[in-house]
Amino acid sequence: MISSNSSSGILKLLGIFVVLLGYFIPDLMLYSKGQERQKAMQLELANTMDQMLISVEAGLGFEGAMARAGENGKGPLAEELVRTLQDMQVGRSRRESYLALAERTNIPELRSFVQAVIQADTYGIAISRVLRVQAKVMRVKRRQRAEEKAMKLPVMVLFPLLLFIFPVLFIAILGPAIINAIATFSRG
Repeated sequence: MISSNSSSGILKLLGIFVVLLGYFIPDLMLYSKGQERQKAMQLELANTMDQMLISVEAGLGFEGAMARAGENGKGPLAEELVRTLQDMQVGRSRRESYLALAERTNIPELRSFVQAVIQADTYGIAISRVLRVQAKVMRVKRRQRAEEKAMKLPVMVLFPLLLFIFPVLFIAILGPAIINAIATFSRG
């Protein structure tokens, strides 16, 4: 029979465990959502740059191209572009708005793009050249990430291969040979 002291101790431990879960799980879920959001923005970045480049080369200004990309795009990057434009409309300087975009998103590629746009704005460099170079860099980085994932794939496949496929393969190949060997040695 379980005494009341041991059951109250178990209940206290269970209560502490539940409190700790309640304390840490929201932070973990928020961090996970943030990571998903950043990955989605990284995937959208090169296409958004291309769309903005096409708009600028067609005659729109940079803010107009951002607005077009924000309106036509879907996902968190489009939302961030719209928010950046809203920041400018309420009186924030372009530089501050772009830096706030880089700070909010915390994506290295977007941060370098923002720095390039700020420099182009400061020194009067044609924004279409900046967009073209940045879009090319984004595509190269996306390709490198894909190649990196492809390089990691054989290592990820190795564990299931060793655990599930090889034992079945050994049984299928060696099973009949072992049965024949047992039958041969048991006769003679």
